[in-house]
Parts: sequence; structure tokens; C-alpha cells
Amino acid sequence: MGRCLSASYFTVALVGVAGEARHVAVRGSASHDSPSRAGLDSGLSVAWRTGRVTGQGDATHSVRYVAGSLIAGVFFGGFSGGVAFPTLPALGDVLGLSALMVGAILALNRFTRLVMNAPAGGIIDRIGTRRPMVFGFLVQGLVPFGYLLGLEPGVVGLSSATVFLLSRICWGIGSAFVFVGAFTTITHITETHNRGTWIGYIRGSQTLGFPAGLVVGGIISDLVGFGEAFLVAGILGLLSGGVAIVVVPDLAADVTQTNRLREVPGLVRADYRILSVSTINLSVRFLFAGILLSTVVLYARRFGIEVGPLSGTGASGVVMGVGVLASGLATILAGRVSDQLRNRAVLALPGLAILGFGFAILAFFPTLPTLLVGISLIGIGVGITNPPLLAFLGDLSPANDVGKLGGVYNVFGDLGASIGPVVAVPMVTSVGFRTGYVLCVGLTVLVCVVAVGLVRAGAVQTLGDSNVS
Repeated sequence: MGRCLSASYFTVALVGVAGEARHVAVRGSASHDSPSRAGLDSGLSVAWRTGRVTGQGDATHSVRYVAGSLIAGVFFGGFSGGVAFPTLPALGDVLGLSALMVGAILALNRFTRLVMNAPAGGIIDRIGTRRPMVFGFLVQGLVPFGYLLGLEPGVVGLSSATVFLLSRICWGIGSAFVFVGAFTTITHITETHNRGTWIGYIRGSQTLGFPAGLVVGGIISDLVGFGEAFLVAGILGLLSGGVAIVVVPDLAADVTQTNRLREVPGLVRADYRILSVSTINLSVRFLFAGILLSTVVLYARRFGIEVGPLSGTGASGVVMGVGVLASGLATILAGRVSDQLRNRAVLALPGLAILGFGFAILAFFPTLPTLLVGISLIGIGVGITNPPLLAFLGDLSPANDVGKLGGVYNVFGDLGASIGPVVAVPMVTSVGFRTGYVLCVGLTVLVCVVAVGLVRAGAVQTLGDSNVS
């Protein structure tokens, strides 16, 4: 089933990519010496007609080629991460680690990426996209082999906890280059009329690779063992690196200033919409990637939820796969729909409402059918909310600050996803799943207030060149 869904997604995505190729504009066509919007627009007319992307060394690539390569590479990278993820929350029982340590292991990759987002964007701006992205994919592919060492730490003379923590740090470094590189490329080759669609494709590839891996990882770890699941994850991760080496082009960025962490406060103060979009992203990532994915394994065990012969880790892997699959499909649809709206931000309101309703179902009805429904609703809510907001941010980004604003968005999202696992496991072990998930519903209500303010601001009026330096 996972293979069929994955194949279906690639068919839909690539057909859409082919259809959109002739309409895509290339920001890189503008002169680096004249980053103004007017100069940028004049340099885009040729790109609109040809649908070609100019890379370093005067090489040209069709937009279909660029987007398709990113879809394939990011999909396999997500698949690798999904295979390993269902096993990580169970490390406490296997290795005798405390709940706090397990939470730290789950969160450390996101804390690392939180710090690495801006430096990764600066490197990509300076040397192009190919080498940083290939590096990121290969590092992600090697990390699961570090997990294998963590199961038998005597080989390296370190404790299991230390090996897993170091591996998660490496994953955070690699994923920063992959995520920022993908965002930078897609943002630079799109314009307002099609940005939501293309961001939906690339975010969908990130999302839909994960559920296939969740299913495979949960089944392998439940029926065979954790070591075998990590081995499969490593092989698939290296495969994504191979795909990147073969097909990812070296696009030159047009941003004249590199991302610096000290500039983030100035960017946020420059326009309250940036803070609003980033705050919503932080909250959604906190709830989904932080709270839900870190506790669903424990939830399934606590209430004895099984899927056929699978229990505990295996059942939770299948259930998480359903939720992330729902999120991925909603991502694709929401991106396309947002291109038809005058104000993309309006989609955040139904998205957040569906997200909160999903947590309410989990809080009060702990059975397999309601677990599937609740997690599917949460996934749909995430998929409806995030891509339009990311496209919204791209719409208001001036040409010389795309990397910085993308860094702000990623910093906030990774902050939420990093805090979530640290809070999640202690929360459900102390106050229980019902109270914990009801608190999550309350958070979605508060975030809806922020979204209402963003919607009331009206449609995006693109900012001029930033004065932040």
C-alpha cells in the first residue's frame, strides 16, 4: 500500500511539475548588483517564456528537472528518517534510558537544525545549492549507522545515550542543508501566481516520504528488530544521497547578503506578519512533530492498541504513517488552492480548527478507529496550515532577503519541534494523555487568534528591499 501511495504521489507531482514548468520565473535572472523588484521583474521575462533555470557555470536546466530532482531526493531522505523514527521513542525500554533522555534524543536534531539554519543558508547563498545539498543528504544517510553503533556502544567506547545524541546532532546538520537548500531553490524559481503549488510539491515530498518509512520501520522493528530497522534506514538514506549526486543541479542564489543569526530580531521587527507566520509555524510544529509523534508510541502501548499482529511500536508506526500521509496529501492540495486565493493566510483558520479537533478525539476516545481518525485530522490540519503560510512568506520576501526570511521561518518551526519532545514524554507520564492532549487543544485556540490577525491584515503587498544588513 505504501509503495502504491508513493508512486501515485510521484505521478501527481511530476505531472503537475511538467504542467507548471513553462510558467515558472527564475529570480536568479536578476542582476546581483540591482536587487530591486523592478529590476528583478525585467530580468524574469525570458525565464517565463523558456521555463529554464540557469545554474553556475552557465549550465541550464528545465524547471521540471530541478523540481523533479528535489522531489525524488527529499522523498527518499524522508523515507529514511521515517524508518528510524518509530524505534527511537522505545529506546528507554531497550537501553534503560530515562524519559527525559529519550526526549532529548528525539529533540536534539531539531535543536541542532535550529542553530544551523542560518549558517546553512549563508553557505548556500555563497557557493550554490549542489554541494551543500549533497553533503546534507549524505550525512543524513550515514546517521542510521550511528544508531546501530548506539545499540552496541562498546565498539566506540561511548555510552548508548552519547552515541545517539551525537547521531542526532549530525542528522540536524544534514537536514538543515537539505531543507534550506530545497526552500531556497523553490522560492527562487517561483512567483506569486504559482508559489503555493510548487511549495506544496516540495513540502509534500518531504512529508510523504516519511509515512512510508514509518510503516516500514515500525513493521521491521516489531517483527525483526531495531538494528535491522536502522540498517534499512541507512541504506535508503544513502540512496537519497546518490540521487542528489546524480540529479541536483548547482543553482546560483541571487541573494546578495548571507544569513546571520544577529539579524533575525531585526527581520522579525520589520513586519509583524513575519512574526505571526513564524509563531503559527512554531505552534503547529510543536504540536505535530513535537507532541504527537513523540507520544503516539506510548499512547498505543498505554491503551493496548494493536493493528493486526502488530502492537506497540509496530502499531504506532502504521498509525503515524496514516497521519503523515494525510498531512502530505493535504499539503499538495492546500498549496494549489492557496494560489487561487487573494489572501493565502485564510487557510490557516480551518487548518488549525481541524488540528485541534483531532487532538480532542485522541484525548477522549482512546481506541484504534478513533486514533486513526484523530491522527488523520491532525495531519490534514497541519497540511492545510503550513504550505500556504510558507508561500505567504515567500510572497512578501524581497529578493535580497529570501534566505533570511526563510531562516526565520525554519528557526521558529525547529524551535517548536525541539521543545515538543522534551515536554511531551514527561507531560504524558505526569498528567496523563487526556489532560495533555486537552492542553494541546487549548493551544490551537490561542494560535487561531494569531491567525485571525494575519487574515485581517489582508492580502500580501510585497515588501521593498529590506534595510536589514
